[in-house]
Amino acid sequence: MGQRVFSETEKQNIKHQMAQGNQEFLEIPEQQIGVPRATKGRWASCLRILEPIELKTLSLLELENNEAAFSIYITSFAQRESELFVLVGTVKDYVHEPRSHSGGFIHTYKFSETGAQLELVHKTPVEDIPYSFCNFKGRLLVSIGNLLRIYDLGKKKLLKKCEYRHFMNPINTINVFGERIFCTDMADSFHVMRYKSKDNQLFEFADDVLPRWITAACVLDYWTVCGADKFENVFICRLPKNVDEDIDEDPLSYKFKWETGYLNGAAFKMEQICNFYTGDLITCLLKTSLVSTSQEVILYGTSSGSIGAFYPFETREDIDFFLHMEMYLRIEALPLCGRDHMGYRSSYGPVKNVIDGDLCEQFSRLDYGKQKVLSEELDRTPAEVLKKLEDIRNRIL
Repeated sequence: MGQRVFSETEKQNIKHQMAQGNQEFLEIPEQQIGVPRATKGRWASCLRILEPIELKTLSLLELENNEAAFSIYITSFAQRESELFVLVGTVKDYVHEPRSHSGGFIHTYKFSETGAQLELVHKTPVEDIPYSFCNFKGRLLVSIGNLLRIYDLGKKKLLKKCEYRHFMNPINTINVFGERIFCTDMADSFHVMRYKSKDNQLFEFADDVLPRWITAACVLDYWTVCGADKFENVFICRLPKNVDEDIDEDPLSYKFKWETGYLNGAAFKMEQICNFYTGDLITCLLKTSLVSTSQEVILYGTSSGSIGAFYPFETREDIDFFLHMEMYLRIEALPLCGRDHMGYRSSYGPVKNVIDGDLCEQFSRLDYGKQKVLSEELDRTPAEVLKKLEDIRNRIL
């Protein structure tokens, strides 16, 4: 997707008009003469199927009518489980400032028999930008601006089944874990939803206490979520353990709770259990294991191209060891500019329950005298400390 650019077809038409029959002009590469610049509000987007080994383009489908693609998702529906569909969320004539557009669309494609081509099934108009998709019980959960909506597959378009309208900001991520729907909006952190099939209704029963401008999110388990905001913080929040018990004990009082809320929010509030300032804008989060025999970690990627990982400690011994090591290195391995390490990692909120692995890696760069003194404080030798650091790296990689 590109802003203020023309599609390949439009660029070729402009090029032929400028050439006026001069074949040599058509052969000049774009790197030498540049490309024509479009006006404000002009977009060019395409769908491309690549062969992963040789990176050959198998199929290229350009979006027409000045539509910009904002989201894409591959899923199947309950009535056609054997088929995979590609959902593409687009918006027409989009302008950043002042924000305006001519409406959004959800394109539904299916793969050809060979899997190398896309066939358009139908195109569904919507009110706002489709920011995110997620499969939910054989249906499609879509965020359309600040609306959360459930669609089912129809013959001529997607069929609207249910929606929730009470968000204040556009929803940018949706994750489903069991019966719970974890979604984030652009300026108000996490919201936890449930779907009542009997009433065909979505309702919110928990949210975060802090407003956060979320850039990436992932679900760790049924109670815990991890998120990153635009101020370069990573945080982990957990639902209180009494949430489900309250639902089972007294459904009527619980219904009253989630209808009334608390301080204009949900009835239950998530608790922050970790916070850490990374110093780089995080664009993606994923809970995974890099090797089949290794433990699961939280991988993240940043806007500058770096990749990092958060590793959960298994024993109290590891926590105490690295906690004391970090404390000593804050004194011994001072940064060049002299800035306080804890103050840096707490730039927007106090660092909580996270140990800085980058700082611990500085141990190998200390001179041997300092390594020996620090190792004695930890009741180990320098070689044992280095071996401990290597073991943690091997558990991840």
